[in-house]
Amino acid sequence: MEAIKKFAGDHPQITSWVVLAIGMVIILAWSASDVGFTGSQWVALVITTILLAGACVWIIGWEDDEDEELQEQDEVAVSQE
Repeated sequence: MEAIKKFAGDHPQITSWVVLAIGMVIILAWSASDVGFTGSQWVALVITTILLAGACVWIIGWEDDEDEELQEQDEVAVSQE
């Protein structure tokens, strides 16, 4: 359990991607269970859903990068004064 906590702390975006992908695949399976997709269609949907979850986490991460850049700029401005 400690290893999972350490990994989650060291790699928050990968952890978010995995958790979001699992949730999205569960929702996909539940909502499309009676549609009648073939096996290859299910594989394509699951892969696309996992990639979509990764894109969502990546886009959300842009805000974190911007916040870090602003904080670094503030620190540089304070040190130059």
